[in-house]
Amino acid sequence: MSDLHLKSIAELSTGLANGDYSSEELTRHFLERIQEFDQGLNAVVTLAEESALADAAAADACIAKGEAGPLTGIPILHKDIFCTRGIRTACGSRMLDNFISPYDATVVTRLKNAGVVMLGKTNMDEFAMGSSNETSFYGPVKNPWDRERVPGGSSGGSAAAVAARLAVAATGTDTGGSIRQPAALCGITGLKPTYGRVSRYGMIAFASSLDQAGPMTRSAEDAAWLLAAMAGFDERDSTSADRPVDDYVGQLGQDVKGLKVGVVREFFEDGLNPGMRAAMETAMAQLREMGAELVDVSLPNSHHSVAAYYVVAPAECSSNLSRFDGVRFGHRCENPRDLEDLYKRSRAEGFGSEVKRRIMIGAYALSAGYYDAYYLKAQQVRQVIADDFRKAFENVDVLLGPASPETAFRLGEKSDDPVSMYLSDIYTIAVNLAGLPALSMPAPLVDGLPTGLQLIGNYFEEGRILNLAHQLQQSTDWHLQMPEGY
Repeated sequence: MSDLHLKSIAELSTGLANGDYSSEELTRHFLERIQEFDQGLNAVVTLAEESALADAAAADACIAKGEAGPLTGIPILHKDIFCTRGIRTACGSRMLDNFISPYDATVVTRLKNAGVVMLGKTNMDEFAMGSSNETSFYGPVKNPWDRERVPGGSSGGSAAAVAARLAVAATGTDTGGSIRQPAALCGITGLKPTYGRVSRYGMIAFASSLDQAGPMTRSAEDAAWLLAAMAGFDERDSTSADRPVDDYVGQLGQDVKGLKVGVVREFFEDGLNPGMRAAMETAMAQLREMGAELVDVSLPNSHHSVAAYYVVAPAECSSNLSRFDGVRFGHRCENPRDLEDLYKRSRAEGFGSEVKRRIMIGAYALSAGYYDAYYLKAQQVRQVIADDFRKAFENVDVLLGPASPETAFRLGEKSDDPVSMYLSDIYTIAVNLAGLPALSMPAPLVDGLPTGLQLIGNYFEEGRILNLAHQLQQSTDWHLQMPEGY
């Protein structure tokens, strides 16, 4: 059973149904892999061994009764931004290092109801703020392809864990590219659904109008299985979309002949690494061979996306993080002199430098005299960017481009240059501002490192981009490549 970690969700589900192995055996296999390999990666911050084995036993009982679903007994990891009842949810921050959630996030509940086994929680940039997974209170995550390089962020722990086959799949969140960029840098498939497709209840908020949860898996097929369980309306989330969930798995296998794929001109201008450009061209050639029609498309205002995002997101984060005041839960300073001292020192000690930077930017953008000049203007630019996408989708079915301008950079390389770090998300941010679905899937390696091809769909067309990615993965082996030694 030493090759269980190489199997897909469908293969593992079939093996469980046939009695080739039990969920308990499968769970122990992955728990042992985490204990063996994670010390060099720092991808997992909490290992829930006892509850995982209890979940596995329940799954085995369910399988024995013939009541199992496709995800019953499948071991996964959750990003440590999702509240998990009775298990620490720290969000990569000292502020929540002692926080044990009294309830489960909707994403956790839905996957639990589908029968998955939670192995533990993955490391992440503090409060999901970062593009390299270096801002975590628990230290940086290392990329399994090269442990001197970053895995991307903020869902870098989830990406690294799936790439190293420490779990079959993991959950992630995407505010400006935080599923797709680490998926690209670690060589896995990561999907950011349409805003509102997956409930945000119990997912610790960074920027409420941008945050969206999604699956991080080895393949588009695995992502479809996971999304089918995660998606759906939730009355506890006022931003949740009240519409039926599509049959994402059933849509896989559709012919892509004649599909119009828009190649976003602005994503291939100066700033794109030459090796990355070559990898994208190889992927596009493969799409043409499959019968897809590639069309030149322009998103003329996409170059404003980074500037707009870094006003909107910090503004919303400064509001959301005001709840962490040392009074109700989370870190509290020692022996405060008065209430003001409690607030100041608890926040100064609890938040890291990147979180403080964004709180200050956001508070400034929302302050009297600057609101109209910055926040309101950024929201207007956001609408213009969304209009560009609407016009593009009048002529094409899917948009295409790179997920990241370069392969994984070295740890510490951009730590002292926040602006350079922010530009790591230059191809992903516009999608969040518009609220569209998009995924990153593995493309050809560049200098031995993964690259990511980004596919962007129209609203609630996750099934279409999952199918296109699946068809591409059926005719290539890019998603099967994995780092050596794992």
